[in-house]
Amino acid sequence: MRIARVRTPDGVHTGRYEDGVVTNQHSSFVLGDDAELTYPCSPSALYCVGRNYAQTLSQMSYERPDEPDFFIKPPASLVGPDEHIRYPRWSEEVTYAGELAAVIDTECHEIDPESVSEIVRGYTILNDVDALDQPGRTARKAFETSGPLGPWIETDIDPSGIEMETVINGEQRQSANTDQMLFDPDEIISFLSQRVTLQPEDVIAFGSPANPGTIAPHDTIEITYEGIGTLRNTVGSPQ
Repeated sequence: MRIARVRTPDGVHTGRYEDGVVTNQHSSFVLGDDAELTYPCSPSALYCVGRNYAQTLSQMSYERPDEPDFFIKPPASLVGPDEHIRYPRWSEEVTYAGELAAVIDTECHEIDPESVSEIVRGYTILNDVDALDQPGRTARKAFETSGPLGPWIETDIDPSGIEMETVINGEQRQSANTDQMLFDPDEIISFLSQRVTLQPEDVIAFGSPANPGTIAPHDTIEITYEGIGTLRNTVGSPQ
């Protein structure tokens, strides 16, 4: 099942997505006529794992981590599918990262890897936009619209062995499989749950394969994960 959130003239609604229609117990919304997709949940935080693909370690000359290396994006970074990413006027080196992301379903703490499936609502896609020329991860990754998320949450999927690709203006820039992760989703979620109490709708992203190149104003970015869908955004003018 695909769970989506839509923005309408009378507010944001959540329902089941099927064939361009989002339905809940009260209403149905036709995308493009009644509503537009927005990011599919409202997390208290987005926990993002870096250095989780061998390709990325080689590209960035990173050491292999002994445990998941995570950072946090704030909710202010969120933007939905087909919405603009604001190109920051204070950066000249902005890049992308097509990442699989889990959405937490219930408050939880100290979860064993074997029990992770019980507390995950489903999986979606995050574009971890990064202003590489800024000092420190927070300055690079926490700006507004640096966290495109969507297009929906797929509740019926095994996150192992999923093919992915990122296409920019029709050119494939990333291609990988989630089996190439150094730490798998269950390990990462368990690791984070030992350190923080995860809240319903929190997002945990599992890192990106190597991402050659940068993005520029007016570029279109399409990130596809097999069995989930495609997150598509366009880069706006510098602001």
